[in-house]
Amino acid sequence: MELRVFTEPQQGATYDDLLAVAREAESLGFGAFFRSDHYLAMGGDGLPGPSDAWVTLAGLARDTSTIRLGTMMTSATFRHPGPLAISVANVDQMSGGRVELGIGAGWFEAEHDKYGIPFPATGERFDRFEEQLAIITGLWATPADGSGSFSHDGRYYQVTDSPGLPKPTQAKPPVLIGGVGKKRTPALAAAYADEFNLPFVDEETTKAQFARVRAACESAGRAPEDLVYSNALVLCVGADEAELERRAAAIGRELGELRENGLAGTPEEVVDKIGRFAALGSERLYLQVLDLADLDHLRLVAADVMPRV
Repeated sequence: MELRVFTEPQQGATYDDLLAVAREAESLGFGAFFRSDHYLAMGGDGLPGPSDAWVTLAGLARDTSTIRLGTMMTSATFRHPGPLAISVANVDQMSGGRVELGIGAGWFEAEHDKYGIPFPATGERFDRFEEQLAIITGLWATPADGSGSFSHDGRYYQVTDSPGLPKPTQAKPPVLIGGVGKKRTPALAAAYADEFNLPFVDEETTKAQFARVRAACESAGRAPEDLVYSNALVLCVGADEAELERRAAAIGRELGELRENGLAGTPEEVVDKIGRFAALGSERLYLQVLDLADLDHLRLVAADVMPRV
């Protein structure tokens, strides 16, 4: 099981806060540093205010050296597909080929209202999302030697004879798609994703949704094992109950609830729960780290959990 660090900067973080976590995660051997793509805090004042995901990742691309970097998830409502393909390719070049694009249809209406971003109805958001996936991956796949171009004539986006430049350093940055939708989400994952992620769900939901995605792959003529399957869970690990209570209180959560719904407990408890998700087919866990100042939390996981999973 690969363990990755996942942060929520809209809750209150400077670039330096994120850099400290990313560098610590890199030095400890975590597989990646991911950040959310949100513009509004979900509770609390969010000070000093939100940061743009791809601006932040561009900085981290130059200020780190080996750890992979990505979003969970960039909202398709925030950006046009052509400029997003350019941004991701640029950051991939800046990082030497370490970038991954997690992308979704968008869901948090309040942040759209607060920052003047249109928020269409659910059906339209998914239609736009599907077109964005086609355009972004199509632009990256267009030959760099000028022997071809990319066009797309969609309902919401039209692209005419694009050279598809710039190119990412990777042949194709991995694309992550996630969610619990029963039909359209698995179909989109089968068509476009390199990884399918389930955020903050239990084992029963994980088992059922992974099965839907595998079935969608088979229906599309794609081998289900071509995808990486992953989960995201809030992290709260402590060497003893006192440390656990302290860490739960620091993020405003109740320890019993975290044990049930997150990845919480002693290292032994956490290793056992990771094993249960692995048995369901999960290959990566994104550890949602909410107290960015508590680097000892990451050190504990790296020392007492990571070697055992």
